[in-house]
This record gives sequence, structure tokens and C-alpha cells, in this order.
Amino acid sequence: MNPVYITQANTITALGSGLDLLYLGLMDQRSGIQPITRFNTQSYTSSYAGVIESLDNKKGSSLIIQLADMMIEQLGGINNDAFLITASTKAGIDRLDERVGRSELLPENLLLSSLTEHIALKTGLKSCGININSACASSTIAIAKGTVLIEAGIVDSVLVCCLDTVSEFVFSGFSSLGAMSDKPARPFDKSRNGLTLGEGAAAIMLMNQKKAKALGKSLLAQITGWGIAGDAIHLTAPAKDGRGLKLAIRKACKKAGIKTDDIHAVNTHGTGTVFNDAMEIGVMCGLFDQNKIIANSIKGSIGHTLGAAGGIETALCVKMIEKGMMPPTKGFRDPEKGAESIISRDARPLRDNRILTTNSGFGGINAAIILEGV
Repeated sequence: MNPVYITQANTITALGSGLDLLYLGLMDQRSGIQPITRFNTQSYTSSYAGVIESLDNKKGSSLIIQLADMMIEQLGGINNDAFLITASTKAGIDRLDERVGRSELLPENLLLSSLTEHIALKTGLKSCGININSACASSTIAIAKGTVLIEAGIVDSVLVCCLDTVSEFVFSGFSSLGAMSDKPARPFDKSRNGLTLGEGAAAIMLMNQKKAKALGKSLLAQITGWGIAGDAIHLTAPAKDGRGLKLAIRKACKKAGIKTDDIHAVNTHGTGTVFNDAMEIGVMCGLFDQNKIIANSIKGSIGHTLGAAGGIETALCVKMIEKGMMPPTKGFRDPEKGAESIISRDARPLRDNRILTTNSGFGGINAAIILEGV
């Protein structure tokens, strides 16, 4: 198998455009979550979201296309033979909001394939690629898929582009589920009562060593393990015992050739909902040494970016490895039982250059990736 490396990692979030702004904002405990003005939230359970201010729903183009163009500009020049994988749960669903009551059945840029085609065209890639839509684990699975393609020698480079935006369609759905907090989310806090939606994008370039060397690219981190597993329990709720997440983590560790005891840092899914956070605490307490493991969540600062979450968090893990520090968890004040020594409101040094990052989503999907410094 060919080793797989990350050679580029870019993000756009409510904390700004660029991975450095995301990392520094998290370290400073800043929040990009604010009352949303994009649509009327009076009839919904929350008025907060982590939005990107430069996205304009009055421009006449889908917010996802605007965000994709921002991401492409940040990317700069890329090799046009890279295979493209996009990760998005809703793509241009905001265009559907505009067309309610009209005759058009398929507004422009509504389909997931439209996003993949747009990015391929704008970047000059030879292939239109594919989209992964696996709920909130979409981009984690997309990165795992790209890793497999390179490991097997099918391609030598993969561009993974992860994007989702805050639309009224999605906002109303989470509101009707009773999943959103009426205040900014507080992951792993005893008083948490729901998630806060956010929007964002990430671009991750994966390469084998030969391709990276030929293009003069630096190796930022290596993807040593990945795992995917399902709960098969409930449409929207996770298995209380975390069986799917445990299996995904064990698979990732087996592929990386390590034991779970070798994991000392975890970037969690950490949505701030009662059931998700309880499940993750149970998994961490059950799999890892509580005296050695540290973990965090970034969703109290930028919101839950749905299909983009795993990509943004993978990029952040690259920066954490580079800096040797884990940012604090925004909104975490009164620890839920079991989280006392694992989650912190303060930044903490990493014990080594290995990080596990996980995501879980509707339908019981769970995915895990292990990154190591080079």
C-alpha cells in the first residue's frame, strides 16, 4: 500500500478565511456564532448560527457556489490530474427556498452533482469526480475514500472539497427535530441542550510521496488509519453505547497498526446535543485511558457545519500537529460526568504527534481518521 499524505489543507469558517484564522480564533476562544439575519427565525427554536458574512443570499446565485468559488480562490493552482471528491449533504438547497410555489422543479445548482461539476470546471480538473453524502460524516468518509484510491495505486493525488451552508430549509428541519439550542452550543457541558448550525468549507489535497516530491509539495501529515461503521439503531439518534463509533475507531487503529491506548488526543464530533455528547463521553471513557486522553470540540465556536465538519476538523488536526497544541472547547464550563479530565476550557499541549478525529451522523453512520506528523 502507498502511504498517503496531506500536502495542502485550507478552511473557510465563521471565524474567517484560512486555516490560521480558524486555529488562532479557537485558541483565543473566539466565536463566529451570531444571530442570523439571512432569513426570519421567529418561528424556529433558535436564532443563532455560525455564518460566513461574505455569503449573500441576495446575489441570485446559490450560497454553495459562492462558497465553492471562495474556496477555489484560496486553493491557488493545483495539478489538473487530481481526482476530485466533494462532500456535501445539501449542496444548493437554498435555491429550493427561493422557488417554493413556482413551477421550476430543479433550480440551478440544486443537485449534489452540480457542485462537483462546478468545482471540476473552475479548477480545470480533467475528471468531474464524485460526491459523498453520508450525513455529518460525509467529508471524513470522502477523505477515507481518497486515501483508499491512493493506497491502492488507482490515482496518485485526490482533491477533497467539503462544503455546506446554512439555509432556511436545513434550519427549519433541525428546528422541527428539536435538535437546536436556543443559545450557542456548549459541547460536553452539563447544561448543553442542542447544537448550533454553521457553514464552512475545507479543501484537503492528498498525495502519495512520489507525486508530492515531483510537484515540490511539503508533507504536512500522514493519514495512517481510517474506519467506518454503522449503528443500525435509529434514523437520527446515535446508539447510546456508541457501538458504531467504537467499531470505527478500532478499525482505524487496526489499519494504523496501533492500539487504542496509543491514542492520546481526539478531535470529537461534539455537537452539543444531549445524546451525541453522552455517547462520545462513554466511548472515550470505555476505549481510552482517562488519565492520558485529551479531547475537544470546535462546534461551540463555528457551529455544526454538517457535511463539511470532518474536512474542517481534519485540516485543524494538521495545524494542531504542527503547533503541538489542542485548542480549548468554547462554551464548556460545567463538565458532564465523565468529561472532567478529558475536555477542557483551556488549550493543552499534545503528548505526541498523533490525533484521532471522528464524526457521527444521521442514520447511525460513524467515521474515524488517524493523522500523524511527518
